[in-house]
Amino acid sequence: MNINNSPALQFSSSWILIKLRYSLLLLSVFALSACTSSPPKNPDNICSTFVEKSDWLKSTRKTHKKWGTPIPVQMAFIYQESRFVADAQPPRTRLLGFIPWFRPTSAYGYAQVLDGTWDDYKKDTGRWLASRSNFADATDFVGWYNHISHTRLGIPIGDAKQLYLAYHEGHGGFRRKTYLRKKWLLNVANKVAVRSQMYHNQMSRCQNDLKGTSWFF
Repeated sequence: MNINNSPALQFSSSWILIKLRYSLLLLSVFALSACTSSPPKNPDNICSTFVEKSDWLKSTRKTHKKWGTPIPVQMAFIYQESRFVADAQPPRTRLLGFIPWFRPTSAYGYAQVLDGTWDDYKKDTGRWLASRSNFADATDFVGWYNHISHTRLGIPIGDAKQLYLAYHEGHGGFRRKTYLRKKWLLNVANKVAVRSQMYHNQMSRCQNDLKGTSWFF
């Protein structure tokens, strides 16, 4: 009898392979969990947020330098879209009023980006491995989109309200002024502008504590 063909040996090898695959799966899950950052403890204070999450400060600075969108505008956008929740998604609709059904859109991540728009972003920037649940990638997307709004639509790069309207309605919708028929959206855009100004004022008071941010205005 060939010991290499022993049923017991084959069973043992298969069991080891199953355990190995299971271990790799667990490692992948843990790795993904580790990469997902929790929301800041005090999202209404940008200074304490950046003290808590210095990597976020680095990401927003890089986006500002690359695309022009001021840091307070970036942070106000992401707060409005996801409250800084990495894997945020629109709530599911309810079938018959109580059965969880489909989500209304494919929006996902910090910046609540639709599948198709995210594909356009990756294609245009060449950042094929970018993830909507990664804060640095989300801020880069916000900067990229606002840069297009600025160059195509002439919106000042620091005008949080108009930039957000273009962000929500799309560039075509902004040109057609579809937002004028949506009072609720105008109210939300005003809130984004107010939060952006609040963050701006906060950073002006703590910029000496946040090294290298004197150019964020």
